[in-house]
Amino acid sequence: MRSPKLRFGWLDALILAVVFGLIGYVLHRAQSHFHYDWDWRLIPGYFVRYDASQGGWVPNLLGQGLLATVRLALWGSLLAALIGGVMGVCRVARSLFLRLLSRTYVELIRNVPPLVFIFIFYFFISGQIMPLLDVENRLANAAPGTSNVLAFLFGPPELLPNFLSGLLCLALFEGAYVTEIVRAGIEAIPQGQWEGAAALGLHSRHTLAKVILPQAVQKVVPPLAGQFISLIKDSSLISLISIQELTFAGTELAVSSGRVFEVWLTVAGLYFLLCFGLARL
Repeated sequence: MRSPKLRFGWLDALILAVVFGLIGYVLHRAQSHFHYDWDWRLIPGYFVRYDASQGGWVPNLLGQGLLATVRLALWGSLLAALIGGVMGVCRVARSLFLRLLSRTYVELIRNVPPLVFIFIFYFFISGQIMPLLDVENRLANAAPGTSNVLAFLFGPPELLPNFLSGLLCLALFEGAYVTEIVRAGIEAIPQGQWEGAAALGLHSRHTLAKVILPQAVQKVVPPLAGQFISLIKDSSLISLISIQELTFAGTELAVSSGRVFEVWLTVAGLYFLLCFGLARL
């Protein structure tokens, strides 16, 4: 069945006129109230700069922050999907221990404010896990080729311990919501699928892997896409633990340059482009 053809009527034109009128009024009031001297000329220079020592153009603060946010979003999505997938399967497991473990993980994170969770886990991870992994010494003894690969994948090697700490915090936080999405997708499969697989003599593990999960994937992909887009916005929270992503770079530039509105509008536009682009994709 074809969807009805959309038409642009007089009511649509009236609504658009009101919206643009309100935007214009707000901008006029802001300009007249703050008496702000807009200057966008500095913004392009915050993305790239010429480095004489390297003989070429390199990312500046906003460029570095944008790259760090993209890296956080990419690796955080993969890690959150892994954690959430495992915990989501545990939520519907027959083992009482696995159910309690996954339920505790989900309820702990969903009922603690994100900033509190990130602060607690960041200091725990930085103080306990990172020294245990001996990341700094491994980086110091790494071959030049390995350092270049790590720099491409995770950013500057000297900032890698902080980046990994923030990444783990973000993935653990987002993984709790992915867990519930995966659990809901599995439970949405009709019970008859389980019974049919059991009638064919399949073990419960084989039933889950070959019958239930392939069907559940189709149901969880749309909400997972939305959750991963939310992860990009939530990555701004870890700027408070000195992870040098886009929001952290914006804060430093707004304070040092005095171009508060230009910097933050640029940062907001970059987040919008990332999120809207992924939503359309």
